[in-house]
Amino acid sequence: MSIVLITGGAGFIGSHLARHLLARGMKLRILDSLASQIHGEVPHGLGWLADERIEFLRGSVTDKLAVEAALEGVTHVVHLAAETGTGQSMYEISRYFNVNVQGTANLLDILQNGKAGSSVRSLIVASSRAIYGEGSYLCPSHGLVFPESRTSARMSAGDFELYCPECEHLLTLADTEEAAPFRPMSVYGLTKQVQEQAVLMHARTNGLNGFALRYQNVFGPGQSLKNPYTGILAVFSNLARQGQPIDVYEDGFESRDFVYIDDVIEATMRAVMHDGSFVGALNVGTGEAVPVITVAQEINSYFGNKSEIRVTGAFRLGDIRHNKAATHRLESVLNFRPSVSFREGLHKFLAWTETQPLGDKVAYQKSVSELQERGLMGQGAGA
Repeated sequence: MSIVLITGGAGFIGSHLARHLLARGMKLRILDSLASQIHGEVPHGLGWLADERIEFLRGSVTDKLAVEAALEGVTHVVHLAAETGTGQSMYEISRYFNVNVQGTANLLDILQNGKAGSSVRSLIVASSRAIYGEGSYLCPSHGLVFPESRTSARMSAGDFELYCPECEHLLTLADTEEAAPFRPMSVYGLTKQVQEQAVLMHARTNGLNGFALRYQNVFGPGQSLKNPYTGILAVFSNLARQGQPIDVYEDGFESRDFVYIDDVIEATMRAVMHDGSFVGALNVGTGEAVPVITVAQEINSYFGNKSEIRVTGAFRLGDIRHNKAATHRLESVLNFRPSVSFREGLHKFLAWTETQPLGDKVAYQKSVSELQERGLMGQGAGA
């Protein structure tokens, strides 16, 4: 029988994946530390872990003995365990490397040298679009280019766009292919790059299936509303429900490729069930870039336009300007294309948030203050 280990399996993506794998008749083992930043000081809503088809182990991937116990007898590993706050990663550097890089090293070390992982046939790691940095753009003179991060000086002057590194011409957003170079702009992105390369190297060396699924901006019901360090949808929805002002960074026209949780799970399921031979990376996104100001307006409208939307001109160092994934390789390898539109998915997510306790707005303000205190935020002119 197939036994799937999901590290970080009690989290947002992991809990959805677990339910779908159980429906396919899989036996599951879940290793999760139940971190308070995600689950709260007193975790709740985890009754599903008592399912007799699930073996739940509370522990961290940083604990090698816990990882060894979790790997015993499993056939597939879905490695989701990670610290995920882009801004927070810029000052919680040791913590992010410890969990994301050393935790993955523990997993691979046991697979390579121990008996516990001898039955593993497939490795799937949750990677991120953050490894690309700004990603792909088009210059009318130089074609496809991959710009470096924007400068603080330019953004402080109120200019948030990207320019050709060769001729300084204004760039146009392009779909970012999997072959785009690694140019992470945050500690989080750097650790995800190391994580996925290590997993794929191990899979290739040992003849295993290896998938690095480069998730774009994943959202949907079950997303943590307690964690102020990730997810503008959670932050904006909490503010809109309370009629609090919604502050939008930069000029509001920065954009993201939002992908709904059901599509993410389907792609991940297909990677787990893949019976061919594959080692490589796949973007998991919609290929649509949605401006953040549109996100704020849609959320505010859903909750009755109770909030003031303020375009502040503030910016976070390490943030990208735009994001749009190329998805044709996902379709070619796994015969799947995400189909839930942003608006459809957003309304499902917002309907779910209405059933949940309000998030802590003090925690969100604390997360912003932490960036300001460390010099990781700036202010554009004219705001």
